[in-house]
Amino acid sequence: MIGTYAAVAAICVSSLAIGQAAIGLCGARGWSWLSPAVGLALLCAACWGTVRLPGDGVVSAAVVAALTVAAVAYLWRRVEDGGGALSAGWPVALGSLLAASLPFVVEGHFGILGTSFNPDMSQHLLAADRLAEGHSSQLLNQGYPLGPHSVVVALNKGLGIGLVQGFSGLTVAVAILASLTALAAFRQLPLLPRTAGALLVGLAYVVASYFAQGAFKETMQALYLLAFVLALREADRTWPNLQLRYTPAALIAAGSIYTYSFPSLIWLGGTAVLWLALSSGWRRRGDHPRGVLGGGGSPASTGPAGKSLGLAFVVFAVLTLPELGRMLDFHSFETFDPNGPGLGNLFGQISPFEALGIWPSGDFRLAPGDGAVPAVAYYLGIAFGLAVFVYGLVQLWRRREAAILAGLGAAALAYAAARLAGTPYTAAKAIEIAAPLVMLAILQPLLSTRLFRMSLEERKGTDEWMRRVVAAAFLGAAGVCSLLALANAPVGPTSYSSRLSEYRKQVGEGPTLVVASPQLLDEEHGEPFLAWEMRGGRVCIQSSEEAKVPPGTRFVIRDEDGWTLQRVENPLPGKSPCPLIAERQARQGPAR
Repeated sequence: MIGTYAAVAAICVSSLAIGQAAIGLCGARGWSWLSPAVGLALLCAACWGTVRLPGDGVVSAAVVAALTVAAVAYLWRRVEDGGGALSAGWPVALGSLLAASLPFVVEGHFGILGTSFNPDMSQHLLAADRLAEGHSSQLLNQGYPLGPHSVVVALNKGLGIGLVQGFSGLTVAVAILASLTALAAFRQLPLLPRTAGALLVGLAYVVASYFAQGAFKETMQALYLLAFVLALREADRTWPNLQLRYTPAALIAAGSIYTYSFPSLIWLGGTAVLWLALSSGWRRRGDHPRGVLGGGGSPASTGPAGKSLGLAFVVFAVLTLPELGRMLDFHSFETFDPNGPGLGNLFGQISPFEALGIWPSGDFRLAPGDGAVPAVAYYLGIAFGLAVFVYGLVQLWRRREAAILAGLGAAALAYAAARLAGTPYTAAKAIEIAAPLVMLAILQPLLSTRLFRMSLEERKGTDEWMRRVVAAAFLGAAGVCSLLALANAPVGPTSYSSRLSEYRKQVGEGPTLVVASPQLLDEEHGEPFLAWEMRGGRVCIQSSEEAKVPPGTRFVIRDEDGWTLQRVENPLPGKSPCPLIAERQARQGPAR
């Protein structure tokens, strides 16, 4: 527990400090809720840039510590409205921390998130272990983006936090930082609607479901898309006269590259193109909110605004140029093969309506009616969510919210491409990455400041009471669904060893008995985790209390103060009853 929450605190503090300092250097004087995402993006870039230097992560830890201290020193007495930011942020931070801790509370222990839902974390742990030891790995050689993994290695070398606790802490920290980032869209609201809106955007149902399976990369990419959209919105509305007003968006995009490689540009690049088209078109017609596309009335692509965009692009290019070769290597990764493993850990295509937030199931993979809740409840939730989403789109168009609409358009195109030319696995990722923006499109108009500024007399005779009821109903229904997904999250083993991966190569397909402690098997979802670690061979998994070597067994792997491998001398004759652990490999494939 201590290691997990220490990782959460370290990542959140460093991200907030470094991100706000970077925004301050761009010319902004007030506190910005873009700082969590900007800081996390810079952390990923800095750690990945230094993790392979001598020390295998020690330098990364030192660099992060130095950047954090320097950021705090720079911000001291320079940030305006720091007290207001603290009063607005602490309820959101506490609420998201409690919600993200729900899986550990329900399971009664801390460990690897998502075991028995999705075994991919074992390969992420192996890649981080190899980085920490200065060795190569399959993911490293294939150009897989390892920015988040290097952050975990820095935590390991700098604070002595275990890799399992480091990844759990990173996943929880992303949930907190995403909710804090959403405050950029709700900061004018009173405490309760502001906090509820930020929490629901940061932990939308599909995001909570991916959190439940330990899919930290997807939750990070969802955060970066949300933050990128809000950065464009802030640049146009809050910082219209700053020459570097688009640079925070460029920093977020760079961090996205180090987290999700070139596929991240499908969402962020598409958003930028659609935003330019919308805002420039409205500008030419003189149909835009006052202050938008600031800078002397220049169109978005010319004049002062065009220069600001050019500077932002240069910053993005400089930060991501070192990763270009690895991005080229990553394009041949198995995930991008439409003929490769298509379902992953899914049962089939998931419904895009899950992005609306009301899906009363602890398992997002289930179709309506497959769980304990009748199908009609799903369809009523879809109808309600679709109605408020359409209402939100209309209001966003009337308000000329170019950035939010562009983000939604890019997300819709990404999902369509994944659904038509990709696999169910990639289509599900597209739904998850879009979910916070869909939630923002619903809640931003519903939780309008006008509603909360009107007196009781002014509300009479208007439809504001109805909007308030609808907002409360949606917040309640969607909030319960997100909590249901979090409460259903399995939590696996508390520790990790790379020895099992090494033993898998040694035993090959030979019948192997794995003997584990009852606690690992009964309390920590150890069986599916061990099955994935030993995939490809014939493996029996037994508790140490009742282990018996089956006939034909050639190897025994025991968990006795660390995993040990023993070759069976003169094995008993007969065909081993151990099953071939290959179906899981074919169905779930490698880490994606």
